[in-house]
Amino acid sequence: MTVADGKYNIKAVSKMLSIQPGTLRAWERRYKIIEPRRNKAGHRLYTEQQVSILKWLIDKVNRGITIGQAVELYLAEDFKENESNLEIDDKVIQLRNDLLISLLEFDEQKSNQQLDQIFAMFSIEKIVIKILGELLIDVGDKWERGEITVAHEHFVTSYLRTKIGMVLHQLPVNRYLPKVLCVCGPGELHEMGLLIFTLYLKRKGYDTVYLGSGIPQDDLFNVVSDVLPKMVVLSCTMEENIAATMELAKKIDKSYSDIKVGIGGQAFKGEKEVSNKYYIGDFDDWEGWLQTEKGI
Repeated sequence: MTVADGKYNIKAVSKMLSIQPGTLRAWERRYKIIEPRRNKAGHRLYTEQQVSILKWLIDKVNRGITIGQAVELYLAEDFKENESNLEIDDKVIQLRNDLLISLLEFDEQKSNQQLDQIFAMFSIEKIVIKILGELLIDVGDKWERGEITVAHEHFVTSYLRTKIGMVLHQLPVNRYLPKVLCVCGPGELHEMGLLIFTLYLKRKGYDTVYLGSGIPQDDLFNVVSDVLPKMVVLSCTMEENIAATMELAKKIDKSYSDIKVGIGGQAFKGEKEVSNKYYIGDFDDWEGWLQTEKGI
């Protein structure tokens, strides 16, 4: 790595980044990602680029991941800048397939190792949509075709629900962004799509309240009145629940004129009425839907 001459000593970097000098020395010895030059007296001198790298690493550690994972993530990001999109897509597919095989073999330890590798290599958005989201679709398709048992499907969804929930609770909130209430529509038992969208919101800094499935309508309206969110997101994956979910969306919209209501899920794809007013759309549409929220 080509760097300019160092200009910050370790005391200055420690003060700038609010990190102990001993921690900086330990990171240098163990991970070799930062190798500051030394002056004639043997004192470390850090460049602007090295300070920026340290700041990036510290930010990731403050968000709840280990320094080892942060270093791997940094190296992966650096690697991706020099790797073609086709190579990246091939890698994503391979990692997703490997994880699916391990999960279908009920090998939790191996699955944990593979998922740690995935989180170290890719952004949350790519992990959620291209790996976990499509993995869930694969599992659902396999179950419908009779290729796997109900036990397989339950194990995979339970595992991913737990892992996504752990990430969800570690992400920081931007208090200047609106609060979002996320809940499954009436009769819905499948939470994973809603959980993935909630993770997407939380990753962007939105203050989310995730209720999941099985919430009685009266309880939901009590929560809405207590929380006063700017948005309520409903999820529906089964066609037989479309009418009830639509009715609930209209009821919330009518009762709270300042709340934006959105609905998503496999059941609503292709529904023109929903698409015109409530439908959130696919991943590529999510950002546009957020930008049209009421009162913002």
